[in-house]
Amino acid sequence: MNIHEYQAKALLTKYGVAVPRGGVAYTVKEAEEAAQELGGPVWVVKSQIHAGGRGAGRFKGNEKGKGGVRVVTSVAEVRENANEMLSAVLVTKQTGPQGKEVKRLFIEEGCDIARELYLGMLVDRATSRITIMASTEGGMDIEEVAASSPGKIVTVTIDPATGFMPHHGRNVAFALELEGEQVRSAVKLLGGLYRAFTDLDASLVEINPLVVTGAGEVIALDAKMNFDDNALFRHTEIADLRDEDEEDPAELEAARHELNYIKLDGNIGCMVNGAGLAMATMDIIKLHGGEPANFLDVGGGATKERVTKAFKIILSDPHVEGILVNIFGGIMRCDVIAEGVVAAAREVSLQVPLVVRLEGTNVELGKKILSESGLPILSADDLGDAAETVVRAVKEAS
Repeated sequence: MNIHEYQAKALLTKYGVAVPRGGVAYTVKEAEEAAQELGGPVWVVKSQIHAGGRGAGRFKGNEKGKGGVRVVTSVAEVRENANEMLSAVLVTKQTGPQGKEVKRLFIEEGCDIARELYLGMLVDRATSRITIMASTEGGMDIEEVAASSPGKIVTVTIDPATGFMPHHGRNVAFALELEGEQVRSAVKLLGGLYRAFTDLDASLVEINPLVVTGAGEVIALDAKMNFDDNALFRHTEIADLRDEDEEDPAELEAARHELNYIKLDGNIGCMVNGAGLAMATMDIIKLHGGEPANFLDVGGGATKERVTKAFKIILSDPHVEGILVNIFGGIMRCDVIAEGVVAAAREVSLQVPLVVRLEGTNVELGKKILSESGLPILSADDLGDAAETVVRAVKEAS
C-alpha cells in the first residue's frame, strides 16, 4: 500500500526524522490558509499523487507549463498555483499518458538547499535483511544512477539480530561526504527511519532528495513510503491513510472479493489459481507471441460466485480480446471453476474467445459442464496448447 508524501512525513516526524513544515490542502482556500500559517517568505506547492517525477511532469492541456511541484514567493502565488493544479490531470513518467487527477496539495515551507542526496531503505530479497541505499546523486531516479554511475551508490545491510547501530549511520554519512554536525544529524535521521520501517511494517522508505541546508541541517525534503499489505491488520492507523482514488478501480473491486488482480498492458485476460501458476501462464502466453492483460489469482478456495466476479473483472478491461482460464484443481475443484465460468459467460454475453484448461480434482465433471453449456468455449489439454490456442484465436478474431 502506498501513501502520499505529506502522510509519510507526518509518520516519520513521530520517529524524529527532520522534515520541513507544511500542511495539506484540498481547496484553494485551504492552500492559502496553510501558506499564511507557515509564514513564508518562500513556499513550495506540491501535487499529491501516487507517482514519482511530479516536478518534471506536465498538466494535460498545458504541456508547456509548469510541473507538479512549484516554488513561489507570495501567498498570492500560492493561491494562483493551487487554482491551476487542483482538479487538473498531472502526467509524469510514472503515471502513463492518462495521468492522475490532483485532488490534494501539500503546501510546504521553502528550503535553502546546499546539497541534494539520495537515501532509501528496503528489504533486500537477496539477503532477507533491511538494506540502506544512499548516493550523492540526489534528485535523480536511483535507476538512472545505477545505470550511469553504479559506483556512486553505497549499500549498508543491517543484521536483524543487532538492528540499526550508530556505525551503520556513520558509514552512510561518510559515504555521502557529510562532516561534523551533519554526520550526527544523519545518524539520528537514519535511526528514526529504521524504527519507522520496522515498527510500521514498511516495504520501502525513500527520501529523494535528502538535503543538506545552507545552515548544515540534514532533512528529508521528500518522502515516499510503501507498506506490506499483509501486515495492515496490525496497523489500522496506516490502513486509514489509504487513498482509493489513487488505485485502479478493478484492483480495488478484486480485493473486496479476495482476488489477487493486477492490470497489465496486454490483450489476453488470465484467470488462474495459484500465484506461481499465474506467472507461468503469463510467461507461456508471451512465449507464443501474446501479451497478458492481467495477473489474476482466484486462490485455492474460490467459490462459484468469486470465480464469476473474477471473470467480470477481467472483462471490465476494454483491451481484453481473449481469455485463458488455467486451473489445476488441488484444493480448488474443476467443476466449481466450470460453473463460475459458464455463469459469468452467460451473464456478460461473452464476445471474445475463451480457452479453458482444467486439470485435477473433478476435472471430467468440469469439462462436462463446459461442453454441455452450449457456449463457444475452446478446451485445451495442457498449458502450452492452451496458450497457443488463445493467442491464435485472438489473432483470427482481430
